Amino acid sequence: MNDPETSGESYTYAKAGVSIAAGNALVTAIGPLAKSTARPGADASLGGFGGFFDLKAAGYKDPLLVAANDGVGTKLKLAIDHDRHDGVGIDLVAMCVNDLIVQGAEPLFFLDYFACAKLENGVAERVIAGIADGCRQAGCALIGGETAEMPGMYAPGDYDLAGFCVGAVERGEALTGAKVKAGDLILGLASSGVHSNGFSLVRRLAADKGWKLERPALFDLEQILLDALIEPTRIYVKSLLPVVRSGRIAALAHITGGGLLENIPRVLPEGLHAQVEADAWPQPRLMAFLQAQGNIEPGEMARTFNCGIGMAVVVASEQASRVSAALVEAGETVFTIGRIEPGTKGCTVSGSAETWSARAPWAATHHG
Repeated sequence: MNDPETSGESYTYAKAGVSIAAGNALVTAIGPLAKSTARPGADASLGGFGGFFDLKAAGYKDPLLVAANDGVGTKLKLAIDHDRHDGVGIDLVAMCVNDLIVQGAEPLFFLDYFACAKLENGVAERVIAGIADGCRQAGCALIGGETAEMPGMYAPGDYDLAGFCVGAVERGEALTGAKVKAGDLILGLASSGVHSNGFSLVRRLAADKGWKLERPALFDLEQILLDALIEPTRIYVKSLLPVVRSGRIAALAHITGGGLLENIPRVLPEGLHAQVEADAWPQPRLMAFLQAQGNIEPGEMARTFNCGIGMAVVVASEQASRVSAALVEAGETVFTIGRIEPGTKGCTVSGSAETWSARAPWAATHHG
């Protein structure tokens, strides 16, 4: 081996595994994607040291800014292992913007962080195209981001994502949960699947049970199992924002990590308890499959997965039918899943959750 001190070998960044040219090419390629997310307040151009947003141009008078950040978690491993990179960008945006709308905030702009061992522009472009898609769905602008090529930090082919979103709500209009009272009803908005939580358990089941992910799902022979698992997280912003601004919603809870049991209590005042009836909505066949395959206790299901409900909406009983109709008109599938009662702050999921698997005899069948 040549000793660079004696051989005169010249080192470059590329020799260390980082391609500045590839990074520049990626920025050029994703410029039109960012531009497609332009909205009032941001032209969504890329390339500067920071992204600008004009709150006045967005129509705000006395806004509070609300910020959220999140990732996609180990769902990325399914995407990486099976070359399914197109939807995880939507997941990234969804996990942030859904957390903003529950505060009553409109998502305004988004920034992403993409880190990998070696930049493969084909993969990165597919991921960022998904991010742009998610931003369009949420009505926010992709105004910047960071791409980090770090050989030795990540295994070849692996990458990680982080997303950052800022929203705004006029002063006095934020949702804090303070208006929630006993007797309020809980509406549940249907999820699009597993969303982006619980995938460490999903992947463990897939490995231990020997699932053939590219085969039709036992619970839906017209759908590939991998497609069912990797379906992007639903973005609820555009359907919820008009109803939030109407003042008819008392609180919202995004059902993410911790499931129904831990997320609904986050928006409850002390002295109030959420009673959720598991029989109030049809248990998704995918969820019943997961429960049966892992022999998962109902309480563990309600704490790990969304169980088919991606967003909980707390409304006064007299407003429930009007809010439900507005959300259905906006494209949501809505169920009345429970009510708020006096009691210790928390959530109980009751009903016949114990029989979910029993109602699905195909769910326990081997999927190898």
